[in-house]
Amino acid sequence: MELSEQELGRRQALAALRELGIDPYPAAEYPVDAYSDEIRANFTDLPTTLDAEGNEQPGVATPENSRRVCVAGRMMSRRVMGKASFSELMDSRGRIQIYIQRDAICPGEDKTLYNTVYKKLLDLGDFIGVRGYVFRTKTGEISIHAQELCLLSKSLKPLPVVKTDAEGNVYDAFSDAELRYRQRYVDLLVNPGVKDTFLKRATIVRTMRQVFDEAGFTEVETPILQQIAGGASARPFITHHNTLDTDMYLRIATELYLKRLIVGGFEGVYEIGRNFRNEGMDRSHNPEFTCMELYVSYKDYNWMMSFTEKLLERICLAVNGTTEVKIGDQTVSFKAPYRRLPILDAIKEKTGHDLSQMSEDQMRTIAKQLGVEDTEKMGRGKLIDEIFGETCEGTFIQPTFITDYPVEMSPLTKMHRSKAGLTERFELMVNGKELANAYSELNDPLDQEQRFIDQMKLADKGDDEAMVIDHDFLRALQYGMPPTSGIGIGIDRLAILMTGQTSIQEVLLFPTMKPEVK
Repeated sequence: MELSEQELGRRQALAALRELGIDPYPAAEYPVDAYSDEIRANFTDLPTTLDAEGNEQPGVATPENSRRVCVAGRMMSRRVMGKASFSELMDSRGRIQIYIQRDAICPGEDKTLYNTVYKKLLDLGDFIGVRGYVFRTKTGEISIHAQELCLLSKSLKPLPVVKTDAEGNVYDAFSDAELRYRQRYVDLLVNPGVKDTFLKRATIVRTMRQVFDEAGFTEVETPILQQIAGGASARPFITHHNTLDTDMYLRIATELYLKRLIVGGFEGVYEIGRNFRNEGMDRSHNPEFTCMELYVSYKDYNWMMSFTEKLLERICLAVNGTTEVKIGDQTVSFKAPYRRLPILDAIKEKTGHDLSQMSEDQMRTIAKQLGVEDTEKMGRGKLIDEIFGETCEGTFIQPTFITDYPVEMSPLTKMHRSKAGLTERFELMVNGKELANAYSELNDPLDQEQRFIDQMKLADKGDDEAMVIDHDFLRALQYGMPPTSGIGIGIDRLAILMTGQTSIQEVLLFPTMKPEVK
């Protein structure tokens, strides 16, 4: 690969450093004891003094009367002014100015460290270590007066130089979406706010775990490689296990294994982990995604709705300090409680069509009128799902529980206790997208077996997302599973909402991309 002029220059500097006996990649620990944010937060100005005329003068910082620190990070800027210069150092928590005076870091006769190494052989993006003391410059900026300086790692590729003028105009921004997602490491370095999004994502997961742990639920791990792709309606990724000489699937959900644990005596279990679905990519979907699934004994979907709205309210407060989030032009409130609306009522409310008494053929006619395509292979439940998705889903901006789904589209869900043909299931819609899916779990093994058989009939009609029969799961149910409620929440979509983003790629550190063209 051909190197740019800047890359060639950096490699020449690398060689020159080695000729001077300086290791550009030292192995020894560097004893960092301070960070940019806390240095600024804890800084205290020195007491003022009186001059000969009785006028107050600011205290003069020295190594003896000021805080001494040892910091490390990337050198992001440099202004050389003869025997002194200013650099900006970026550590993991922010940026801070470093004042470098030649005689301070080179107290003897040999000034090579400053005149040659610092001024000529170091480049922006290099990692440096600095020991010195904290002071405030005449312009009022809290800085570190360097007394020792060393190179910790040489950067061989130049960082994009993003500049902002006095009017706030940004030049040379690293803003191309494909480059940002493909080279996330550069995106994090040069685009303010990107790292904050992922810190907020970590807060979401941490808070979720805190809520579950406080409730006494147990975090577990279940297989990613599975012999049957079960627990959801989706196309799986297929792989091959050489030793067993059998095809296996990357899991599409954790549900069936977690419910096996409920059968085995756990009262509440949850898992936060990767699922994989061999489907398209867009602003809401990535082939691998993070999902949380929770199952709790002796609860139903009504309890789960109440638990979920309290969970999301707490997460929003932890992430943003408020229960409201600004997403584009919309303000979404996660303050409990949320509206609860049966799916057939939602369709009637949005379209005027009452599907509850319609035959499958009548429903298919309505679906075509509403713009749903390829309806011939769809059963009753799939038609309702497609009609809802086409006409209703995108209209629910505030958190809304859509409840009581038809049995055909809910093969793992308990039948509704009072509404024939419906199940005790809800999906939580927020900002026009599904965020969560939950049930009163089906625990009748004979009913579950028939539901699986019905799914296989849908597969025979051409539905490539229909579930297959999991005979071991049926065997587990035959040992008895207590009344249970379960829920799955998409962590990526939750992160989109809580951080005010508009696409899943903005909350995935490394989203799936097309192969890079060399």
